[in-house]
Amino acid sequence: MNLKPLGDRVVIKKIEVEEKTKSGIVLPSSAKEQPQMAEVLAIGNDILNDEKKKDQIKVGDKVIFSKYAGTDVKVDGEELTILKLSDILAVVEE
Repeated sequence: MNLKPLGDRVVIKKIEVEEKTKSGIVLPSSAKEQPQMAEVLAIGNDILNDEKKKDQIKVGDKVIFSKYAGTDVKVDGEELTILKLSDILAVVEE
């Protein structure tokens, strides 16, 4: 992937979670809500050059983001989302 976000933007890839009902029926993607967890793939220069912001997030982090945030794009057959750093709500620590 050769996508470099500008300013305070972040490129993420949503993490799909297979959902099943209690009875074991697998829900198709059209019946599920969009995932709100993603992996950070790239970070804009405004974030990297700001001492306070660059410590908050890094490439490879798993994050939770606002439900209707960002712009969905398709690059090299991959579904990605570009959003502002302020749309990221939390970093998931494992």
